[in-house]
Amino acid sequence: MKKIYENASDALDGLLTDGMFIAAGGFGLCGIPELLLQAIKDAGTKDLTFASNNAGVDDFGIGILLQTKQVKKMISSYVGENAEFMRQYLSGELELEFNPQGTLAERMRSGGCGIPGFYTKTGVGTVIADGKEHKEFPTGPNGEMETYIMETGIFADISIVKAWKADETGNLVFRKTARNFNPPAAMCGKVCIAEVEEIVPTGSLDPDHIHLPGIYVHRLIQGDHEKRIEQRTTREG
Repeated sequence: MKKIYENASDALDGLLTDGMFIAAGGFGLCGIPELLLQAIKDAGTKDLTFASNNAGVDDFGIGILLQTKQVKKMISSYVGENAEFMRQYLSGELELEFNPQGTLAERMRSGGCGIPGFYTKTGVGTVIADGKEHKEFPTGPNGEMETYIMETGIFADISIVKAWKADETGNLVFRKTARNFNPPAAMCGKVCIAEVEEIVPTGSLDPDHIHLPGIYVHRLIQGDHEKRIEQRTTREG
């Protein structure tokens, strides 16, 4: 299978359709698949649903697709750095489904493992639990019962992620915080496209250092990436 493509547009060729569901990696401004997001913007694909921890900022990450109103719905856990997101949500232009961070990560991972649903305590007794199935499970040695809610696995049409290194078969290594959401996001798409800073020969990566096996990755591109800082805090020298 050919996995290495020339650029982001080539890697997305034949995959983009209006109304599709995309899982995107990234945590804050770290590990964002910025080249693929720009290619989606350039393609003009619209009415998109994104599952992503956050929505970037106004001019970076998914934020560039919010500016062009190509996003219909966000499934996220944190959206506090994006003024355009807030404006669209408060005006009713954008649909939002909030998930606790751990729940969102597990929904992605579950989808990648073929698990359609799971139970969690997180969100019980809050608006997160509204409309969801509740079930009691024994949680102690004496049969104590606690209430859990059911969450569903995420099964996306495509996944777009950003890694540090890949080999030619798609084995991925993520750098530090970029590892938070990229691996589970990569797992839950029918097709996964990864952009990386470097593609190395097959066999040159230590197997113990691989964070995501290449079986999950279908297409690869190498590119240059912007190094952004989400919140810069300084003090006088």
